[in-house]
Order: sequence, then structure tokens, then C-alpha cells
Amino acid sequence: MSVAACASRPEKSRGRLHAELGRVVRGPRDDFQRDRDRIIHSIAFRRLRHKTQVFVAPDGDHYRVRLTHSIEVAQIGRGIARALGLNEDLTEALCLAHDIGHPPFGHAGEDALKAAMTAHGGFDHNGHTLRTLARLECPYPRFDGLNLTWETLEGLAKHNGPVTNPGWALAEIDGDFALDLASHASLEAQVAAIADDIAYDNHDIDDGLRAGLLDLNQLMEQPFVAANFRAVEGRFPGAPRDRLLRELVRDQIGVMVNDVIAATTAHVADAGVASVEEVRAAGRTLGGFSAGLAAEERELKRFMYANLYHHPEQLAAAEAANKVVGDLFAAYAADPRLMGGDWPARLPGEIGATSRHIGDYIAGMTDRFAIDRYAEIFGRDAVPAALAHA
Repeated sequence: MSVAACASRPEKSRGRLHAELGRVVRGPRDDFQRDRDRIIHSIAFRRLRHKTQVFVAPDGDHYRVRLTHSIEVAQIGRGIARALGLNEDLTEALCLAHDIGHPPFGHAGEDALKAAMTAHGGFDHNGHTLRTLARLECPYPRFDGLNLTWETLEGLAKHNGPVTNPGWALAEIDGDFALDLASHASLEAQVAAIADDIAYDNHDIDDGLRAGLLDLNQLMEQPFVAANFRAVEGRFPGAPRDRLLRELVRDQIGVMVNDVIAATTAHVADAGVASVEEVRAAGRTLGGFSAGLAAEERELKRFMYANLYHHPEQLAAAEAANKVVGDLFAAYAADPRLMGGDWPARLPGEIGATSRHIGDYIAGMTDRFAIDRYAEIFGRDAVPAALAHA
């Protein structure tokens, strides 16, 4: 079966939640292109430039942040989609939006919000991505949210597979605009998910080396990395080490991308699917690595967790970030007037809704904004040392 037969098509979209009557036509764009552009022009997307990717509130200009990561994911995802004949615009929209729901300080901030909101449904960044795009980002006169197509919302909800137990945020969106959470998502969404893995597997290596938290000898313990580095050295004998390492990252991305293209083509053929609806009903993920490379990639992830993400410096920064977010939540819960803008005026009356309102406010913060608000409330000297540089 041709992979292209399984592509999502904008003319067959299930539409948008709100009718856009009287809308001014702004250029010859289809619905998926319009979704992508709405995401790019959103305030939430712009805030990603000051949100943690690996390093909390990085003080180096060359480290990746959520914004640059999302752009790199989109570049990888679009290339894979083109090779497979899938819809590039839908793939790009999903890649660009997939991290919009991340709070400040990455997973450390998410853990703190989850703990603070335990009694009121908790917090997860993927559900908050949907909530941000469908509820909180409000540039249009007639409705809340960006009013994205069903296919974009579905892809964001299920890019990592079916959702059997959605959190409150995703459940609310699904209640308004049923996203068939029990099925798989489109191949475009599956490609966006694997492009995310490819991007951070390799670019986090680049940033880890730059920061001095990883070294080449450690990396050479990974057979996948060692084989690729030997190939790079063979092609460029005597080249400077820093250039060889950057070539290594590019090569590894290429190896992974080529594997995904070949493996996905084979998976689609084996499954015998011939439409996007058959992809959703296939009962398994079709877009991804071959079994061999999937095993190597899992081992690489284990290495990265042990040597970079759980490095003592990273753990100290995560602990400090967790404290900042937790203390901010407690301060706003005790006195909501401390929140900025019109957030106090829009405070709901019910305690659970109030908790979620505070969570929305904090989740929208950038790293530096959160640190500055912390300093305002508790004093600059109270900012944890691991974050004092920001």
C-alpha cells in the first residue's frame, strides 16, 4: 500500500468547533496551513523562546530552548512527511505546537504544578497544550481559542498513542469536540512524535557536550554513537574535534530519519491500510523506527537520562525550579491579588477552578518571568542559587 494514500487531506477535514462565518480570506491557504500559521502567530508560541529545553534558564546564547527545539522538530518532521507523501503542513503544525503546554523549567516545573494541583485534577503538559490552544489563547472576536481543525487537535492529543485515561484538561476539550481518544492518530501525528524523539536525542547530545556535562569518551560507550563517529572520522580525517561532533549529530539524525521512512513504509504495507481512517483503526503505531533502531534509541535515552538529565548540576537546577513553582503556587493561592494583569479579576469562585486558574497563570510563565515574580514576592536573595544567574 502507498503511504501517500494514508495522508490527511485538508479538503476532507472534520472541520472546526466554531463556524467562522464572514471570515476575511487572507491568502490562498488551506485549513492545515491556516492552523500552522495560527500556531506560529500565537503568544504562547512566542513564549517558548524563554522556556527550558534541557538547561533551566540558560545563560548561554547557543543552547536550545523550547522554541528552537520546536522549530528543529518541525524541520525533521516535514522532511519525513514529504518523503512519505503525507501532509507536510499538518505535520509541521503538530511539530510546532507539541510543546506549547510546557510550564517554565520544563519537567521540573511540570512536576511542581502536578503536585500543587493534585486535589484538583493535577497537571500534564500535553493536556495543557490542548487547553492553551482551544481555551486560553484568545485572539478572535467571536470565540475562545485558536479554533484549530479537528485533525490538528486530534494529533496533539494522541501523537503518542491512544489516550485511555485523559486528564481533566484534555477531557474538557474532548467533551466539546470529540477527538476519538481511544483510536490512534494520523500518520502525520505519528511522524511528529518520532521527529520529536529524533530532535532531542541528538540535539541534547550537542548541548550536553557544549555544556561540558557529557564527554566523547562517555558517548563512545554507546554502540550507535561509536559507529557513527567512526564513520565521520573516516570521512574527515584530521578535522577539528568540534566540527566532527557536529557532523556526528547531523549523521545520526540522517540515519534515524532514513530508518523512519523505510520502516514506516514497511509498516503501512504490512498493515494493509489505505486511508487515514484505516491508520486510526490499525490498532498499533505505524510511524516510527525499525525494531533494531528502536532498541538502540531506547538505550541511547537510558544513557542520556543517566549522564545528562540526571547529572548532579541538572538535578540541583530541577530542585530549585520545583521550589520556585511550588512556592509561587502557594503564594497565589493564599493571595490571588499577587497575580499580574487581569488574572485576579477573572478568578473563579469555586476552589477547584481557582486552582486551575492559578495553574494556567503559572504554566504560561517563561523561566525568567517566574524567577522575577518569585523575587518580587520573596526577595531576590531568596531565589535559589541554581537559578540566580537568570
